[in-house]
Amino acid sequence: MTINTLARGGGNREQMTCFRKMEKVIVAMQDPDMGMKMRNQRLLITVIPHAMTGCDIIDWLIHKYTIGEDEALHVGAMLVRYGYIYPLKEPRALLLRPDDSPYRFQTPYFWTSTRWPATELDYAIYLAKKNIRKQGELMEYEKERYSVLHKRINHTWDFVVMQAREQLRASKQRRKADRIVLECQEQAYWLINRPPPGVRNVLDVGLERPSSFSSRVALNQNSDYYKREIETCRRALGRNRVKSSVCLESFVKYSEQYHNHDPIMQGCLPSNPWISDDPAHWTMNAEVVAMPTRLRVECWSFSFMELLSDVMGRREFMTYLEKEFSAENLCFWQACEDVRHGESSRIVEKVEEIYKNFLAPGAPRWVNIDSKTMDKTLEGIRRPHRFVMDDAQLHIYFLMKKDSYPRYLKSELYKNLLAKALVPQETKKSVFPFMRRQRHASPSPAQASNHEEDGHARGAGPAGDNSAAHSSV
Repeated sequence: MTINTLARGGGNREQMTCFRKMEKVIVAMQDPDMGMKMRNQRLLITVIPHAMTGCDIIDWLIHKYTIGEDEALHVGAMLVRYGYIYPLKEPRALLLRPDDSPYRFQTPYFWTSTRWPATELDYAIYLAKKNIRKQGELMEYEKERYSVLHKRINHTWDFVVMQAREQLRASKQRRKADRIVLECQEQAYWLINRPPPGVRNVLDVGLERPSSFSSRVALNQNSDYYKREIETCRRALGRNRVKSSVCLESFVKYSEQYHNHDPIMQGCLPSNPWISDDPAHWTMNAEVVAMPTRLRVECWSFSFMELLSDVMGRREFMTYLEKEFSAENLCFWQACEDVRHGESSRIVEKVEEIYKNFLAPGAPRWVNIDSKTMDKTLEGIRRPHRFVMDDAQLHIYFLMKKDSYPRYLKSELYKNLLAKALVPQETKKSVFPFMRRQRHASPSPAQASNHEEDGHARGAGPAGDNSAAHSSV
């Protein structure tokens, strides 16, 4: 089970003192010397270790706190109702039965006072796991909540099913007794945080109920506060959500597209400069070169931002736009980038220069911007800042991306450059291009002299045989 631990509850919470007192009782019950004596309890044919019966709980409370049987039954029932003790025989109802029914202590991770938020994602994983394990035999209210969660978090449902199957696969590797204990623990947790219909929620008057002071403060908020809340909710409703399967498909497509251009996966051409000490790779892929490599030119067709992020790509695209008489769009985009990432002391000067060259009526390099964006930009120019041109820059960016960029990829200028681009040849073939090459130690002078003598001996052997043959003749 996955519990989100990021959003810890903060602020004033009621009945926290009551929870602390119950936890002190639980700690005392688990004391190895003065606490309850734990023993194995049989549940059908399965032996559950470290368990106790309902009678043991009531008897210990009577002797420990010197109270009557009715009061001990009430205290024990409260410990079960708040999830500090959970039943093993009938885990669907958090009730304390004064008989031989087996019970166990809840792990402190699931205690109510820890204030872990029970998110819808965790509850959906729990229901999906239960639905798979019991082959659809959920309770009626669980089926309704399962269908509601399926509609509400449909964009992450693939993750929910995958997580449920992984948890079930991991649980199959445990012993049967451990599986039963974990299932009862988790079911007790969700019976408290997601109680069945008609069952009183113990948290309504506990952790999740705000204090009267916080309620009074919320009612005294002005209209601006509620307007901001409404706007926040409206933006949340309009936020696009994508299924995890769609995201994974896009990641796969991205990896396949960049696979041949990844130097780690395919190796550097002509050689890895970190291994071979050959700077040819850096020289060929410098910011400005006479002729770029083919892999570099191919990357420009992957996305418009790949083209603009490359100095050579921008220069070639500028050449094309000059022929199309629309180079002012790229110049305006570059000027806005200079304002956004340039020196703070020159922002006012650069904004005025952009206005005179691109936005003013009759400007020498006037750019085509819609009236709404123009009015918003002119309003921001009165108080210049680093991001004052963002709306106008984004408008020109999409204009080039949708119009000029596709035509550039189909132009003869790009096709000729792609045909003439360099294709460096690999100097050394290696299965793993990032592995170090083997370094061989140089032989000692004594070994070198021995090798020379052996070489002379091998060379003199055939010569001596030849001379002996001639003398015999």
